Amino acid sequence: MTDLQCPVRVFVARHGEALYESELLSDSGGWLSPLGRDQSRDLGTRLAAERVAAVWSSPMARAVQTAELAAGVLGVDVVVREGLREFGVGDHAGGTGDPDPFRDTFAAWLAGDLDARVPGAESGAEVVARVSTVLEEIADTHRGEAVLVVSHGGAICTAVPVLATNLRADHGHERPLRNCDVVALEADAEGWRARSWAGDALG
Repeated sequence: MTDLQCPVRVFVARHGEALYESELLSDSGGWLSPLGRDQSRDLGTRLAAERVAAVWSSPMARAVQTAELAAGVLGVDVVVREGLREFGVGDHAGGTGDPDPFRDTFAAWLAGDLDARVPGAESGAEVVARVSTVLEEIADTHRGEAVLVVSHGGAICTAVPVLATNLRADHGHERPLRNCDVVALEADAEGWRARSWAGDALG
């Protein structure tokens, strides 16, 4: 972040409710349900007063659809970045997800053990690094502006509490994000600071 005199304001949102082609685990697929489409339009309406300059999105379909619907309300363009995708399923691809194969790894990340890794996929540290890279790009591109970022619950709850100086690493465990919940971030001299999480103001 090169100019803290003009800090960016970033609203990081989880995508809208999604439906999936199969119950089997995969790194692709998923599209918005009718409710998810309504949630996405409402997301744009809720942020209309913030004068959002652009919407940045994960490349996964459920996120892109959310971003496009919100951007349509806001009248701005969508930028897609790979670094905002959900964490990968790795060796669990093709499994049923019951019981949850990510529970222990995700719990380790939220407890601060970012070296823990989804077998065949990435570590928590790698998730944080790629999300951080995109947020830094946004901060440098949109100095003095507001930006909506559409990503995924796992990626947000892993990365944002680590990057925000006023959050504990396990904040995402205590307050998981529902579809189209928003975390408001702002750059300061120390890096990122969370101003609110899913509607709750933060000090």
